[in-house]
Amino acid sequence: MRVLLVEDDPMIAEAVSVALKDAAYAVDWVRDGEKAADALRYGEHQAVLLDLGLPGRGGLEVLAALREGGSSIPVIIITARDGLGERIAGLDSGADDYLVKPFDLDELLARLRAVIRRQGGQASGLIGNGQITLDPATHTAFCGEERAVLSSREFAVLHALLLQPGRILSRSALEERVYGWDEEVESNAIDYLIHQLRRKLGATSIKNIRGAGWMVEKQP
Repeated sequence: MRVLLVEDDPMIAEAVSVALKDAAYAVDWVRDGEKAADALRYGEHQAVLLDLGLPGRGGLEVLAALREGGSSIPVIIITARDGLGERIAGLDSGADDYLVKPFDLDELLARLRAVIRRQGGQASGLIGNGQITLDPATHTAFCGEERAVLSSREFAVLHALLLQPGRILSRSALEERVYGWDEEVESNAIDYLIHQLRRKLGATSIKNIRGAGWMVEKQP
């Protein structure tokens, strides 16, 4: 899962980036609204953490343009603006959640899991396809009698597949969800991660579609 962090305070951005990476998110950080708008045009991200008080183009303007363009990407506003009117304005502009600074990083991660879960049509804290169940809070996966605690990147790959069961994700699509802008993509990394997941969850847990990519089956 790849997250765009839009924050002009380097100390806050560093703390949030570390927490996100520790929780298996790939993170890209920009400091102003113009760069945020540019990044969002390419649709590489699956969620946005958006400050409001940005240099130049403000956060609400970025959010409004994003929604006017038809994007439904989950957005959590993170800001020091705690007035009721500002919270209402943020939510009415299309934000999925609104978190006031200073905030607890564990709460931020829980809210992020929640908006991503809702985006994928999942009501429960667990996500699955009828064969595999994944707990995003603990990075634990279950498949039949198999139970495995996944590494950060194993989790990122399986999470991406389970959010879209029945859909084939290519190597490049999975790489986009596992690696941020500043991370080097290792040769055959996705193949290795798929191999490790199959070893832990069973050979039939993830299907290879030759020449196209990988998928988990969509089951009733």
